[in-house]
Amino acid sequence: MSISDPIADMLTRIRNAVMAGHQTVSIPSSKLKASIAKILAQEGFIESYEEVKTKFAYSKNIRIKLKYVGKRRSRKPVISGIERVSRPGRRVYTGRKEIPWVRSGIGVAIVSTPKGVMTGNRARQLKVGGEVLCKIW
Repeated sequence: MSISDPIADMLTRIRNAVMAGHQTVSIPSSKLKASIAKILAQEGFIESYEEVKTKFAYSKNIRIKLKYVGKRRSRKPVISGIERVSRPGRRVYTGRKEIPWVRSGIGVAIVSTPKGVMTGNRARQLKVGGEVLCKIW
């Protein structure tokens, strides 16, 4: 079965796993998804991620270890919200001056630029615009 929006599928799997309180979530791998997972790990929203080979020789999965704070009974997820901005039916492009702030700087916008996938803050520093993939807070 093919997925029409793989990034939305990734974000939905993460959102559902966080709401269910799971420790890890497994996602079919791609270069774009791996770069999004790398940004999430660098910004501290997830503990770690790794690419794992599946039983098929030609495919890989990304296993993301989710991050929680607090003790066992009162633990809360670090990710409180995750939202897809640009989608296949409506692409959202932004210039370097209009890159959105997420929750007054608490969250992160992930932007696909000509220089690669990066956070909104990094895109502002490099003075490049691009496609706003998602917001996370």
